[in-house]
Amino acid sequence: MMGLSIGVHLLNLLCIPAIVLVYYFKKFPNANLKGSLIALCLSFVIVGLVLYGLVQGVVKVCGWFELLFVNTLGMPYDSGVLFYVVLVFSVIAWSIWETLQKQINDARLKISFIASIVLLGLPFFGSSPWLGIFLIAGLSVFLFMKKETPVRIFNIVLTCSLVLLIGYSSYTLIVIRSAANTPMDQNSPEDIFTLGSYLNREQYGDRPLIYGETYVSELKRESKNGACVAVMKDDGPVWTRIVKKNESEKDRYYVSGRKNHYVYMDELNMFFTRMHSKEDQAIRAYKEWADIKGKPVKIDICGQEKIVYKPTFIENMRFFFRYQLNLMYWRYFMWNFSGRQNDLQGHGDVTNGNWITGIKFIDELLVGPQEDMPYDIIGNKGHNKYYMLPLLLGVIGIFFQVYSGRKGVQGFWVTFFLFFMTGIAIVIYLNQTPFQPRERDYAYAGSFYAFCIWIGLGVLAIAKGMNQYLKIPALPASFAATIICLFIPAQMGAQNWNDHDRSGRTVCRDFGRNYLRSCEPNSIIFTFGDNDTFPLWYVQEVEGFRTDVRVCNLSYLQTDWYIDQMKRQAYDSKPLPISWTRSEYVQTHDVAYIYPLINRPIEVGSALQYAKSSDPKYKRVPGVSESLDIIPSQQLYFEIDPAAVIKGGILPADSAHLISPQMLLDFSNKHYLAKNEMMVLEILRGANWERPVYYATTVGREVQLGMENKYFRMEGLTYRIVPFDVNETNQQVQTDVMFKRMLEEFEWGGVDNPNVYLDESSIRLAKTFRYLFASLANALVREGKLEKAEQALDYCQKVIPPASIRYDFSGLQIAEGYRQAGKIDKAVEVYEQIIDYYMRNLNWYFRLNENKFRSVYPKVRDNLDVVQHILANYQQIKPELMNKYLSEFNYYSQIVQSITSSNEKR
Repeated sequence: MMGLSIGVHLLNLLCIPAIVLVYYFKKFPNANLKGSLIALCLSFVIVGLVLYGLVQGVVKVCGWFELLFVNTLGMPYDSGVLFYVVLVFSVIAWSIWETLQKQINDARLKISFIASIVLLGLPFFGSSPWLGIFLIAGLSVFLFMKKETPVRIFNIVLTCSLVLLIGYSSYTLIVIRSAANTPMDQNSPEDIFTLGSYLNREQYGDRPLIYGETYVSELKRESKNGACVAVMKDDGPVWTRIVKKNESEKDRYYVSGRKNHYVYMDELNMFFTRMHSKEDQAIRAYKEWADIKGKPVKIDICGQEKIVYKPTFIENMRFFFRYQLNLMYWRYFMWNFSGRQNDLQGHGDVTNGNWITGIKFIDELLVGPQEDMPYDIIGNKGHNKYYMLPLLLGVIGIFFQVYSGRKGVQGFWVTFFLFFMTGIAIVIYLNQTPFQPRERDYAYAGSFYAFCIWIGLGVLAIAKGMNQYLKIPALPASFAATIICLFIPAQMGAQNWNDHDRSGRTVCRDFGRNYLRSCEPNSIIFTFGDNDTFPLWYVQEVEGFRTDVRVCNLSYLQTDWYIDQMKRQAYDSKPLPISWTRSEYVQTHDVAYIYPLINRPIEVGSALQYAKSSDPKYKRVPGVSESLDIIPSQQLYFEIDPAAVIKGGILPADSAHLISPQMLLDFSNKHYLAKNEMMVLEILRGANWERPVYYATTVGREVQLGMENKYFRMEGLTYRIVPFDVNETNQQVQTDVMFKRMLEEFEWGGVDNPNVYLDESSIRLAKTFRYLFASLANALVREGKLEKAEQALDYCQKVIPPASIRYDFSGLQIAEGYRQAGKIDKAVEVYEQIIDYYMRNLNWYFRLNENKFRSVYPKVRDNLDVVQHILANYQQIKPELMNKYLSEFNYYSQIVQSITSSNEKR
């Protein structure tokens, strides 16, 4: 919701250039190019003033009032905010009133206008107030030296500012809601300072826009006290409410941290830099998209010279045009007005997410052969063909508008800037890095709406053409053009219906309930991403389902505001057992570095106490000059209370002998523990096995603290953390519990209906369930329960049928589960569907031209690996089937081996 609300306001601001042109053309009928350019420049100034002046300035000035009233005058929280709100509206109203008087008092009007500008914070750009003071002084001198007072301009500026201020005042609802401490309160913007961080989207990080670092940029360093330290720029304090020791203590804000950011060497920075991410995956993509060779730049790091290959500006722009503009904008544009290959996220390869036309010879040039395409293309409900008809109609509309005289040209520029500012300008502003977590087409919806204006004009152009060239009267021509052009939206509706029809699909709700059903009463479940968090929040908040379970998102758990929320009651869920005080986690102890100062395992509580200690002697490491939070051993352990384990229902009383006296965690492969990881350890320690703790099965290994191989027991869509080695006790899966949940309790959200549309996320989740069924079946086979294993696999085929979700790699474990259960015919049936899927892919891949084949080469190798695996199984169970595919497989393998050898030689 935060991103949506801020995005809507940003979109409205980006419409300003088009609105300014409408005003200019209406005000000046004889408008010329020079005047139009001046109007456009003025519109961009207005956008900048609103975006970086008014929006941020109001929060900044309001914050100064809040600090004055609370910290200096000793008044309660929000008293300064309330005073500021009354003052700013009163001063602006006074100033507007002055502009409406018959007898203008110049001095009063100028003073009230300057006061309004100051209170709105318009001059206060950046972190330093001195620039704002200088601008205010300059404005004051200019206005009082000017003999004529521009009353009308003052009135327009003040009225517009007031309207904008009223519009942005809707954000007070966010503060009011947050102050109510609702169970879901992202970023917790409860005061003016946290609201400022919220509006500036600080949690999403910063990115260069006009000038900044490239992916090769080095931190600027300087020698200080014999050490080479990075230079940081201070953007001001972080103000936080104090942690009160008693209720009588006065309200006060304190500086909990600084808004510091690293400074990079100018030699490696670049104007309009587009390639700024330093993630390995992004850097590989930069080099691929921009064909980077780079130019050598010699830099000096504290006296040591180093040569770095910096991308050239041409390479920078190559990435901008090829990736950010072409892939991340024009591809989305063409989805809407030409056609779409499928609804799978594309990263530039020829198989997923490309635009098409539906015209065979064009599509063959764009995305390869159109016969016998892979099932992921031809069988995808998002495979939509518009035959470029909407695009052509829009192009006709553009030409019609441009050639419709002076008014038409003016209308074209208004529409163009609406199109540009809500599309390409957003591309420039977002400065996206490669491998976005999802397709970003929704960001440019305003641009697509603008193009639809031209589509509408295209219908008018056809009507005018029929009237002028075919001599059809105006009314029949209009009627005929409308009927003819209605075919286009009818075609689009027919193509789009099956991949936009959500009827019968309740995957999000049902799978969210399944996560919670996988938890014992009063438990804790750790999630990480959106797809395994928001559905759980929904069913708890809206449907009141399993409100005893506490959902804890690990990506948020590294923030102080979320730890605050986890320490509060939510629905029927008790607070999480976190003993840290706010002073121990607010803007501090973000990372604890692991140094083996103690050559033995230490207890988790002692290690965390060591890390958060304020004693300087616990902050020093030999050879490191900085003061650090430290975990002093690479191995930590929990002391295990067998009685608590039995009481928590992890094991029955007669299995107490399986419980280890200690649960050992090995961090020898980690360099540090982040705050969220320390919180997980703290929660486990506080829960003491009496309160069940789970990880969702979709949480990545990087935040599982190395427990996944020994201390995770699968109980459905969750792994329960248990205080014994599941491998030694053969308890990797709690089969009885999981069998009951998956075959009797879980809901399937319409996945079993082939007519229900399943998007990429739904399919991915359903494939996760296939993996769970296979894991359950394998565990049942190990226990000798072959009949129940077959029953579980049969049920999987029923609720996640291949007719809905075709078998690919996700089906291998199902086939092998049947094989282990002794059901060879059923295994072969699944194998055949998998090998058909991959051989069809390979047949298509090897018909691609060289450039397109290169984009799918990794997929080719993966496909061959799967086929080879199946053929090896066929050799053991049904050799006659192996011969059916062997010659074709060998032919493809030889080509790949030849390509691999050639690449290695190069």
